[in-house]
Amino acid sequence: MGKAKELSPEKIARRKAAEARELERLRKEQAKPKGSGYMIYFIMIITVVYLVDEIASQIGTQMQTIVASEIFAPVFGAEYAMARMGSLGMIGIIITVLAFLYKPLSDRYGRRIFLVANTLGMGLGMLFVGIATNIPVYFLGAWVTAFFTPHDMQAVYIYESTPAKHRAKIYSIIKGMATLGMFLIPFLRNLFITETDQSGWRFVYIIPGIIGLAVSIAALFLVRESDAFVESRIHQLTMTEEEKEAAKAKNQDAEARGGLGKAFKFIFRHGQLRYLCIAYGFMMFGMLIAMYYETTMTYGYAQSFQAAGMEMEAARQQAIPMVTAALMTFPLASAVIQILQGFFSDTLGRKPALLSMSIMCLVSYLLFFAGANQSWNPYFVGVMAGLSVGSYWGAGDINGIMITESAPTNLRLSILTLQPVIGMAIFALGMIGYLVAINLLGDAMIGIICFAFAVPGLAIGILLVMFKTKETRGVDLGKVSGDEF
Repeated sequence: MGKAKELSPEKIARRKAAEARELERLRKEQAKPKGSGYMIYFIMIITVVYLVDEIASQIGTQMQTIVASEIFAPVFGAEYAMARMGSLGMIGIIITVLAFLYKPLSDRYGRRIFLVANTLGMGLGMLFVGIATNIPVYFLGAWVTAFFTPHDMQAVYIYESTPAKHRAKIYSIIKGMATLGMFLIPFLRNLFITETDQSGWRFVYIIPGIIGLAVSIAALFLVRESDAFVESRIHQLTMTEEEKEAAKAKNQDAEARGGLGKAFKFIFRHGQLRYLCIAYGFMMFGMLIAMYYETTMTYGYAQSFQAAGMEMEAARQQAIPMVTAALMTFPLASAVIQILQGFFSDTLGRKPALLSMSIMCLVSYLLFFAGANQSWNPYFVGVMAGLSVGSYWGAGDINGIMITESAPTNLRLSILTLQPVIGMAIFALGMIGYLVAINLLGDAMIGIICFAFAVPGLAIGILLVMFKTKETRGVDLGKVSGDEF
């Protein structure tokens, strides 16, 4: 006997009354005119939200050697400050897992409230880091940021509010504009940090934190619920009992409104989604490049000063202006490649674009690694770093778009939540080896170790996508049932 039949008549009546109120509210939302200027300020707000997300995602990486020097080196010593910081930071995986349990709630309660909450949380997290004077307070801020960063609700809004044939282009343009906004990090580094005085590093976190708080308030009052969610939920609430039984027979219980359990079963009964999630886990090995490019450049440029007789810590500080200069061109290159990714993806298809992005990631990494170690022009090195990191995230975005375009609406956010959970289970195996290596070999070897783990991971992920999944370009998200693949 199903759970609904076990309910008392009073509970069934209360449930039906609640559904009737929800249906009335959603129909009012759907009928309310948006106004001629809505899409303009919607795109503006979503772009700034994406900017906050990009900064929150990258600021820890672009500031890692400075934060390690200021907070971790006094405790663990300069030679292993980054290694210890990274090792202790892995505790944050628990926080990330908790975040995955929070994300599917947007399949039940809508996208808007979570867009606001995530942006507010990222802003608060950066503020906490900015005021940190010790390791516990630093990790409090880092973990708050880590909890709210993975959800990408702004991306879901874009996916669910744009035409299928232009979806990847519009998404990549907005993300590219947000990526350009990462220029704020090196700008603030240059403004508040020098090779002789790093005490102003806190403002690099505090100012973006304030921006996050401000745009979350704007989103609360100005952004409406996602059209696709409203339409999907109205459809679920107006289904006949016969339609609900038919949906249940196809493993798509419309009453359930998502849920991790149903999504997990759906993924592993659905070959397309299963292989995309497994491929994502192997592709996550490439994340090491995106996590440690600032450290790779810092220790690369520091080598020339060390060769001249400086101690490593002094050489690292002398490298700060060159790394900051490289970070100036990083956002531009990263934005350009991510915008191009969208056009490639819509024109050539998701799979060819993913292959191109992965190859670009590895080739440009070799160039920026060699450039830093050979003291090449920092602006060129920054371009190569931006291309490498941008193409890595571009490849990951394509994988996410393919999963989005393969999942039914009522399970979409739950499936997208499980994507990184499944991926993390695979990535954790490589991460253990990586942490052992850097703690044995020290911070100066991080660049080589990252590349050694990224290459096989990306290769396996690419092969799985190319040979075990079907193309998803042009799919109508409102009509995806899972049977298409």
